[in-house]
Amino acid sequence: MRHYEIVFLVHPDQSEQVPAMVDRYKTIVTTSGGNVHRLEDWGRRQLAHSIAKLHKAHYVLMNIECGKSALDEILGAFKFNDAVLRHLVIKRDEAITEPSLLAKPEASKSDDAEDSRPASDEKPADKPAEPVATEPEQTDASEEVKEEAAPAEADAAATEEVKAAQ
Repeated sequence: MRHYEIVFLVHPDQSEQVPAMVDRYKTIVTTSGGNVHRLEDWGRRQLAHSIAKLHKAHYVLMNIECGKSALDEILGAFKFNDAVLRHLVIKRDEAITEPSLLAKPEASKSDDAEDSRPASDEKPADKPAEPVATEPEQTDASEEVKEEAAPAEADAAATEEVKAAQ
């Protein structure tokens, strides 16, 4: 028997039927004497490009060990199931059982989220909150006009001196 990695995309409106589909494909493999080494439901994800005017699909990954007849039966099931948008089968040299790269980030994200949340038993830090910088207060418009008028008067006086010197 050979090892295969299968990824298939399911129509997003049919996401609730994915577990039944996966069970049917697992049954095909196991009844022919094969094994399912890895099964990952990646959930609904964004497509790189639209397929049949859809921008999302439900992704499923399976690593199986089976014979040619079981693989042909699975491929036939993919072909005649309208909910399966695309599928990809890759022949592998050996069984792959470790989590895939797409499955690992989700597990680490949930671990990080748990670590970042303080436990309910923990008390808040004793440090007082640092004051936040505020913007300077607005000055009266009349003060701004006076400040602007002073340089203008100095410029006018300097211009008159230059004209008188000529």
